[in-house]
Amino acid sequence: MAHHMQQMSQEMQQCIQNCQDCHSICLQTAVTYCLPTGGMHAEPDHIRLMLDCAEICQTSANFMLRGSDLHTRTCGICAEICQRCAENCDRMSDDAQMKECADMCRRCAESCRQMAMAKA
Repeated sequence: MAHHMQQMSQEMQQCIQNCQDCHSICLQTAVTYCLPTGGMHAEPDHIRLMLDCAEICQTSANFMLRGSDLHTRTCGICAEICQRCAENCDRMSDDAQMKECADMCRRCAESCRQMAMAKA
């Protein structure tokens, strides 16, 4: 395991960090901010997408941490869901919390896209 960690690229370490950060912000924002705020923030499709995003980010991070050769595939779908989540959060862009969430989703989508294109 220690040997594998040394082999892990800077790019992958950054992607893992982005996935973990995105997981945290989506989960926290959905539950502690969007639901109590109500209105369009609490729409079932929006909450579902934020929770889907949190979950796929956690899963992608775990695949990379384990050195799974399938991480390029989890990163591919993660990039897609993060992008969709960012666009959804952008609908409430006048809201600082939602803008922060959208920005994190975009950062994560970008690093996951790069991981998905890398050869396992």
